[in-house]
Amino acid sequence: MAGLATAFGSGAMTNSIPDLEEADLILVIGSNTTEQHPIIGTRILRAQEKGTKLIVVDPRRIQLTLHADLWLRQRPGTDVVWLNGMMNVILAEGLEDKEFIEKRTEGFDELRKVVEAYTPERVEAITGIPKDALIEAARMYGQASKAAIVYAMGITQHTSGVQHVWSCANLAMLTGNVGRPGTGVNPLRGQNNVQGACDTGALVNVYPGYQSVTDAQVRAKFEKAWGVKGLPSEVGLTVVEMMNEAAEGKIKAIYIMGENPVLSDPDSNHVVEALKNLEFLVVQEIFLSETAELADVVLPSASFAEKEGTFTGTDRRVQLVRQAIEPLGECQPDWQIICQLAQRMGASGFEFQGPQEIMKELASLSPIYRGISYERLREGFLHWPCRSADDPGTPYLHKGEFARGKGLFHAVEHQEAAELPDEEYPLLLTTGRNMFHWHGGTMTRRSAKLEQESPEAYVEVNPEDAAELGVSKGGQVKLISRRGEIQTKAWVTDRVPRGVVFAPFHFAEAAANILTNPALDPVAKIPEYKVCAVRLERVE
Repeated sequence: MAGLATAFGSGAMTNSIPDLEEADLILVIGSNTTEQHPIIGTRILRAQEKGTKLIVVDPRRIQLTLHADLWLRQRPGTDVVWLNGMMNVILAEGLEDKEFIEKRTEGFDELRKVVEAYTPERVEAITGIPKDALIEAARMYGQASKAAIVYAMGITQHTSGVQHVWSCANLAMLTGNVGRPGTGVNPLRGQNNVQGACDTGALVNVYPGYQSVTDAQVRAKFEKAWGVKGLPSEVGLTVVEMMNEAAEGKIKAIYIMGENPVLSDPDSNHVVEALKNLEFLVVQEIFLSETAELADVVLPSASFAEKEGTFTGTDRRVQLVRQAIEPLGECQPDWQIICQLAQRMGASGFEFQGPQEIMKELASLSPIYRGISYERLREGFLHWPCRSADDPGTPYLHKGEFARGKGLFHAVEHQEAAELPDEEYPLLLTTGRNMFHWHGGTMTRRSAKLEQESPEAYVEVNPEDAAELGVSKGGQVKLISRRGEIQTKAWVTDRVPRGVVFAPFHFAEAAANILTNPALDPVAKIPEYKVCAVRLERVE
């Protein structure tokens, strides 16, 4: 979000999901789309059937690489290098959109100077991508009349994640591939409705509608609407920062809703220590997760099927969620629990009778939601920004002008990961999800069918590494980092290149995030899940 927000003025997906089928070329980076966003993956494959070219850039041989016209296999953490290299080729061959650059962007001269140094030969030396393949990719992207970039957490969960996103934005602006159907820079969000949570202010630096907490006029508006004084003027703490302060005793209590940080946050042992150090922990959940087991109070919330509301998808699409069944037992929708707590604490302004009233307040305070109402949503979805009752919504952003006025090029240099392999920890671990489970597995591991498909933890190991370490297929191994170790099963496969191992983080009995590095991107404060140093040992 932070990368696109500074480059374009808006941190959201520029185009809609169906719009991908209008592209002449789709560049997928750090996204196992067919497994993790299968509906979007289907759209991409459908577009390819119609003639759209597909380039996939990923260190793993994911399913989508089997369909790609061109697959670039980069060393994890080197995305700035090959993206700069593509721009080097595009400029050298005159494939840039000069008119777009002149009229709609700023900062181009600084970008040109930086990318001059990223020759195909240098890119190959750093990333492992053959120079001829890089040149082919640059030509394919640069010559396409409508090229769309799709990326996910494979490029954002790094200490240089914002730089990776800036580089994607640079490439799109360099070729004029923003503000038109079938183009754009399209982040695929990692959780359903995480876009909606961000839209409504569940971020450390903004109020609803991405209105800055540091802006005095914004604070005054919300203070008046909410009948309060002294709203915070400083940016708050991110999750990793909260855990650090809890461990140090600076934070005394935490209220967690719908998250399982014991499994999903980096350096899990540290997370457990931090939560145990609290004076008071409240967890609001639909199941007794590993995090809920540490809580002083557990509040039973309702599942998606037991409540009404809206979900906002990764492409800014706001849709109604209709209640299918009554909440089980003592479960209640989250908004009801929050309102009851606030009222018992003496707060006013929490007298909502339903999510429809909450949406009305959101629309009154957030310009991008101003034209959205339950009445309109009952007729169908709307893409924000939707600024009035007769606004049809905005399927693609930045037509004619960027949200910030002119798009801003960022001249970005390569930065190595916070932790690299060495003699003691010679392998590079990257983590993620598989097709059958989601996040910490709190819901999916309770499904007998999904558990049957993927019943236990594993680590993907390249055959050459496995042979060198004496590891056999299905054998038990220890995976060890500077932060801890897990025991799991080896899956010997060429899905990963030599020197790289991959582990999903769904499994509490072998929690991959025990190993991961909590180092943060300095801008977005996203931890570096995708790169850390480990060693692998065979269990006799």
